[in-house]
Amino acid sequence: MTTEEQVNAYLLSLSEPKRSDMQALHHLMLEVMPESELWFMDGKNSANKIVSNPNIGYGFQLLKYADGSSKPFYQIGISATKTGISVYILTLKDRTYLAKTYGKNIGKATVTSYCIQFKKLNDINIPLFKEMLQDGIGTKE
Repeated sequence: MTTEEQVNAYLLSLSEPKRSDMQALHHLMLEVMPESELWFMDGKNSANKIVSNPNIGYGFQLLKYADGSSKPFYQIGISATKTGISVYILTLKDRTYLAKTYGKNIGKATVTSYCIQFKKLNDINIPLFKEMLQDGIGTKE
């Protein structure tokens, strides 16, 4: 199965209304990052044990670790959770930037060091959210 097929199967597996929100968010991500690499992680480790929620990733970066090793990974990820939706912006070095810059005006959401969590897509300010995404990938005008 291709990555796109895995993403579509994952989105279709979600119950409403989360399915519609995640599909809309996926389309928004493709609008903001049209040429980006698409990733899908099913949330299972090498022993096939569930260790996280499945997530869809967009973009490409090389994560570098303190021991000098590195691995390819996505720049921004989205995931449906039990309580809503999480968006991970993994490219910012300053872990206070998102909350300081966007936290007060983004809407009904929790903004932490690299994650924004909300219950429904219409709970957040979409134009500001797009700006946040563009900021995270370095394309903000």
